[in-house]
Amino acid sequence: MSLKRNVAWNLAGTGLPLLLGLTAIPYLVKHIGVEAFGILTLVWTLIGYFSLFDFGLGRALTQQVAVSLAAGRHQNIPHLVKSGLIFTLVTGVIGGLVLAAVSFPLGYSWLKVSGPLQSQTAYSLLIAAVGIPLTTTTTGLRGVLEAYEDFKTVNLLRIILGTANFALPVFSVMFFGPSLLYIVATLILARLVVLVAYWMCVDNKLASRWHKAQSRARHVKRLVSFGAWMTVSNIINPVMVSADRFLIAAVVGTSAVAYYTVPFEILIRVLVIPGALTGALFPRLASTLKSDPAVAHMLYRRSIKIVSITLAAICTAIAIGSYWGLAIWLGADFAAQSWLIASILSVGILLNGIAFVPFAAIQAAGNARTTAALHIAQLLIYVPLLFLFVYFFGVAGAAIAWVIRAALDLVLLLIYAKRTAEMVV
Repeated sequence: MSLKRNVAWNLAGTGLPLLLGLTAIPYLVKHIGVEAFGILTLVWTLIGYFSLFDFGLGRALTQQVAVSLAAGRHQNIPHLVKSGLIFTLVTGVIGGLVLAAVSFPLGYSWLKVSGPLQSQTAYSLLIAAVGIPLTTTTTGLRGVLEAYEDFKTVNLLRIILGTANFALPVFSVMFFGPSLLYIVATLILARLVVLVAYWMCVDNKLASRWHKAQSRARHVKRLVSFGAWMTVSNIINPVMVSADRFLIAAVVGTSAVAYYTVPFEILIRVLVIPGALTGALFPRLASTLKSDPAVAHMLYRRSIKIVSITLAAICTAIAIGSYWGLAIWLGADFAAQSWLIASILSVGILLNGIAFVPFAAIQAAGNARTTAALHIAQLLIYVPLLFLFVYFFGVAGAAIAWVIRAALDLVLLLIYAKRTAEMVV
């Protein structure tokens, strides 16, 4: 299986839906309004954040199934997969209940939502809660396919879901008007359809009647021992990625969220490049770190070089042309509010993208505890720093704080990648 081909599929899976997003986002901003669009981005964020209730088992399944395949222990895989999927479903239901419980406080009081949108916000979050168990279970199924390095299937389904995330809100507005309730409902329906498709693909990949396999406590224990530390990272990392917009909503107001979120959501898509590489790299490193350390060493070094050079060129172009690009895309008024944010964030994107490689290497070695410890340390520094910068410098302060966090993350990950005993660098 070619690593280059897998990377290409990962790029297509994440990148192609963005072409639709370039058209869909201006349409949504125009027809539902800046504040409603800001709320929609918060809903997207919360669905993604509450997917942490898979407790790291998506990544753990990739690592454990890849190791089992490399060792020839194929008979253990059905039991391993079923154990992991049951766990992700149960924890996803718990996550959905948590989001449902806080949906009304968020909509009516915790966020500074204007009166006419408070009810829609609360009920939209309630609907979004249904998507949490769908998302966690899908994550587990995707982890199995990635262990088999079937990135073609994974990314065809990712293209479908990514396209639906942009297209369905547009169709919802066209047919039902600017209602957040209908928009969110269509997004949840899309996740259900994709979940069924993933299940069918895994069913074809594994032995017949694999879902009849017995769930074993020892498999759950092994997955959770890896996934528990992954969960710490899965909890903290989305907080550090999305806390800025919630603080902006709370301190500055939801009307300012879009001026930060739109450039952030577009720029964060640049990370499809290191994400595509490390997504394909992870199962390969997991299977070669012990069997062929020289190959693992070569892949790690080459990946650092490729990501650094590629992102440096892209982020420099973004920093220079941010006002021009935003003005053409969303108009001069929007660009005047957002171009500086985009320029600042481009620096953070460069640093964050490079960090993908040591992060993947450390976790492929089974050392999720290290990345979790680093995230805990960063969180203790980042949240107070973020609050101070937003309070004194507004939206631009949030961007600066995020860049500082990304720089710290990169430095620490590079240091600990060298110190990881299983990784020869």
